[in-house]
Parts: sequence; C-alpha cells; structure tokens
Amino acid sequence: MNKTFISDSRGYYGQYGGAFIPEMLRENVESLRQVYYNIIGSEEFITEFKMLLGDYAGRPSPLFHARRLSEKYGAKIYLKREDLNHTGSHKINNTIGQILLAKKMGKTRIIAETGAGQHGVATATVCALMGLECVVYMGELDMARQEPNVKRMEMLGATVVPATCGNKTLKDATNEALRDWICNPEDTFYIIGSVVGPHPYPDLVSKFQSVISEELLTQLSAKEGTEDPDYIIACVGGGSNAAGIFYKYIDRKNVKLIGVEAAGKGVDTGETAATISVGEPGIIHGSKTLLMQNDDGQITEPYSISAGLDYPGVGPLHAWLADTGRCTYLNVTDKEALIAAYELTRLEGIIPALESAHAIAVLGKLELKPADIVVINISGRGDKDMQTYINAKGSLI
Repeated sequence: MNKTFISDSRGYYGQYGGAFIPEMLRENVESLRQVYYNIIGSEEFITEFKMLLGDYAGRPSPLFHARRLSEKYGAKIYLKREDLNHTGSHKINNTIGQILLAKKMGKTRIIAETGAGQHGVATATVCALMGLECVVYMGELDMARQEPNVKRMEMLGATVVPATCGNKTLKDATNEALRDWICNPEDTFYIIGSVVGPHPYPDLVSKFQSVISEELLTQLSAKEGTEDPDYIIACVGGGSNAAGIFYKYIDRKNVKLIGVEAAGKGVDTGETAATISVGEPGIIHGSKTLLMQNDDGQITEPYSISAGLDYPGVGPLHAWLADTGRCTYLNVTDKEALIAAYELTRLEGIIPALESAHAIAVLGKLELKPADIVVINISGRGDKDMQTYINAKGSLI
C-alpha cells in the first residue's frame, strides 16, 4: 500500500490516530502493540488465522453478480457476500485475528462493545471456540432493537451488560467497555469491533479485515478479467467493513472508493450519524479523528435507525481518506436505506443488514455507465433487523 494511507509507528494517519489513553491502560496497549507487530507476519500466525477463516468462518465469501440490480441501475453490479460468513457478517474476520492475539498474550477474559450485535455475536462465538470468558457491553436501546443478537450472544455463553447512560447506544457501550478494561487490566483483552480506538487497534482491525479486498482481487479477475472495478461501495459507521474492502485498492487511484454514512433523519436535522459530513477533529475512545461535537467540544449524540452505524465518530483511516480526497463519503437517510433493503430483497432475494442497505441506497446517487463495474460490500445479513423492516413496510410499499 501507499505509505500515505497506512499508519506510522505512532498510529497516525496524517493528523488522525494515535493513542490517547489513561496511564492504567498504557502497559496493556503497549504490550498488545508489541505482540501484534511481532507475530502478524509470522508463518505460524498466518497459517492458523487463514485456517480458521476458511474452515470455521467459511471464507472466501462469494462475489455475486446481481443481474436484476444491474439492469435497474445500468451498470454491472457485484455484491461481496460477507453476510454469508459464519455469524452473518464481516465481524468474524477481525474477532478470529484478535482472539489469537489474546491467546498469545495469555489473557483469560474477553470484553467487547457492540451496536447492532454482530460484533458481539462474533466475539462470543470465538470465545466459545477458545473456551474463554466473554463479557459484551451493549446499549440498552440497541439491546431492545436487536434482541435476536442478544439471545445469540447469551446462548453462546456471553454475559451481555446493558449500557444505560447517554443515548444507550454504541458510544455508551464503548465507554463501559473501556471502564471495564481500566478496572481489569491484568487478565482482560478488549476485542474492539471496528477501526477505532487507540493504536494499534485501527491498524490491526483493518489488516484482519483486508482479507475481503484480498479475495476481491482474485474473484473479480476471474469474472471480469481485471482486478479493478470502477467503484467500490461500503457503509461506514466506525468503518471496519469499508476499511477491509478498500484496503488493497487504496493506492489504485483508478478505483473510486465510496463510503456511505447514516444520515438518519437528515444531516441538517441534528438527528444524524454522518460524522464526516458534520464532524470536526477531536478525540474519542483513545483516538484523534473526526467526531460529532458541539461548540464546546462535547460529543453530540448520534442518531440512525441502524444500530451498527449509530456512532458519533469514525475510524482515523477514514478521516484521513476523506481529508485527502482519496475516498468520497456520501450519506443516506433512514428512509432511503429501508427502501434499498426492500429493493435488494425483491430483486435479488437477499435480505441485507440495515447497515449494508445504506450502501445499496447510494446507487441512485451515482452517475453510472453501462460499462462500469461496481462492487458493493454486503457487510451483514438482515435477520437481526426483521422487526424494523416489518414495522416500516406499510409506509414504504
């Protein structure tokens, strides 16, 4: 990759990144950094990581030509089917990588935060696989709107702890997980779910998720005779699925990268989670990045119908990609995402997660040509969002 777009030794992407952490966590984070850099390129680690991705997670995920969707939008549209992974999303790629790091460090207790529940399920899954204690923090509001995933985590043996402060969503769950880590630094490993947090988390999560774009290079070449599509589209909350599918293409300037944020009820309404559209530089959860804040620098509460995109910040890699203009970030409202979810379901028989529906919805905002090759990352399946879809049906169709 072009070194402009990877973090430096201190974890900075341009002006964004770093590790802004309390002193009690510094030793833990530094130990993680050293172990990560020591083993990430080792043959033993790579062999075990790839074995679990293949035999356990079910990779490679298919690249599907969506013919009816292509006909509607007048371009050749492919879907990278991360929804078909074990646990139903891209999150399993990262949790497999991090659980191997935790084992290497001798940690016996795992904590995680989750919004839509997909990262929580993936974390609980690998903890069950490895026989480790698992505690997942989840906003009380998200627990109500994503109840199926709560039940899955509990069945897998995880303890799901509600976050009852703030707006009771992903930001607040992350706050609680960090408090837990501060109180239990010796035996606890924090599996962060996105390309956020203190260095080295943004770097390691993006590398673990880069398997998505690594597969895409080969798959698209086999189907189209070229590794390079014209567009790659992915939804962005914290931004791990987007980082994964963008990763191998960042320095291929002929490929247009499109990140799609959640506009909520509209970027001008105050009820939005479109951080790149309305945010300013600041520090959140141990990293300098773009975040939604008021004039006094206090974080403002985000809003999205999608629990996985309901976050006031964004990964520092995405902040830097936006600043440099390498990636274009658009936004999609709740209603547009709901309409897109029904559209994909009716045209292709694929029910996407609400997060992924945001990526589908942006197709109508692009000026596509018949020869254009478009790849959309379907980051998760829609089982968890069925009640939201059912409730919305009458107002949409």
